[in-house]
Amino acid sequence: MGLKLNRFTKQDTWIAVGLVPAYIAFLNYMLFGETYFRQLDTFLLATLSTAVLWTPVYFLHAVPAAYLRDQYPAVRQTWIRLVLALMIHILMSSAIISFLFYGYKWVRFPAYTFDATRYYWTLLLSMIGNLIANVIHESVYTFEKWTETLQQTERLKKINLQSRLESLKQQVNPHFLFNSLNTLSSLIDNDPDKAEQFVEELASVYRYLLHTNEAELTSLQTELTFINSYFHLLKTRYGNGIDLHVAISDDFQAAQLPPLTLQMLVENAVKHNIILPDQPLSIRIETDTNGRLVVANNVQRKNSRVLSNGVGLANIATKYQLLGHGNLEILDEPAAFTVTIPLILNGSHS
Repeated sequence: MGLKLNRFTKQDTWIAVGLVPAYIAFLNYMLFGETYFRQLDTFLLATLSTAVLWTPVYFLHAVPAAYLRDQYPAVRQTWIRLVLALMIHILMSSAIISFLFYGYKWVRFPAYTFDATRYYWTLLLSMIGNLIANVIHESVYTFEKWTETLQQTERLKKINLQSRLESLKQQVNPHFLFNSLNTLSSLIDNDPDKAEQFVEELASVYRYLLHTNEAELTSLQTELTFINSYFHLLKTRYGNGIDLHVAISDDFQAAQLPPLTLQMLVENAVKHNIILPDQPLSIRIETDTNGRLVVANNVQRKNSRVLSNGVGLANIATKYQLLGHGNLEILDEPAAFTVTIPLILNGSHS
């Protein structure tokens, strides 16, 4: 996995701009003592030299910090990031401090005299400085993550409201109800028993639609029970023009997914494709070898253009994204349209 330096927050650079000059002044004072401020030539040369050596090292601290934020991004992992970053940064700082103290002695830097006491104090104070700097960076990062979480929560609430509105539209969809009543009317005289079963399934569909938005997730088994009732209405209407094949492993019956996910996908297939006895629409709902849910249908587009705003698929995709349970995979091929959905298993996704 590549290192994601964008894990450093927007404020980190500004924090560095404020801290680097202070570090340079501190280091030079510890290296030269009061001579650093009393002699202008020493001040300028020492400042330039230390800045050239120290500044890249300071910003190099961003590399392990970014790596740790990539490996431990959650707010609950703040202490792990802080402890590991502090250890690495202390080692890096101690190395450059030792290089400066002993390097200036070796090159006989003008006006410099090695002082062991100042050297040890510099190491100690550098440790304290690293602690302060890391706490500041982590505080800013945690605050931004918290803000981001709040924004995502608000987005999720908005998406849920939109989804409920769309579901409500489906509940009172006059087109769907009109077609259902037409089908029922034709059955009453021709096949009363079948008409009675149709009414029961229609009642099951509307009962589920009325209560489905009470939770963000529902079990796959519950969704399949609903889709069987929903498909019964479609099968009664289209007859041999439509088929549904369900192959779900028993291991995933308790897995969860957003309510009405299957209904939206089946409805999408019905809406966009020709359904005739000699051109049957075949819909498959199954689990793959990775434990994901796959919904696919053969493609036979209607000649007339079907108005679509893509709300159904967009709502499903956004829900999964905001809930943090993976992404949909949509494969639109000439012969088949396939949607692969992550199944949520015990709070995680497959």
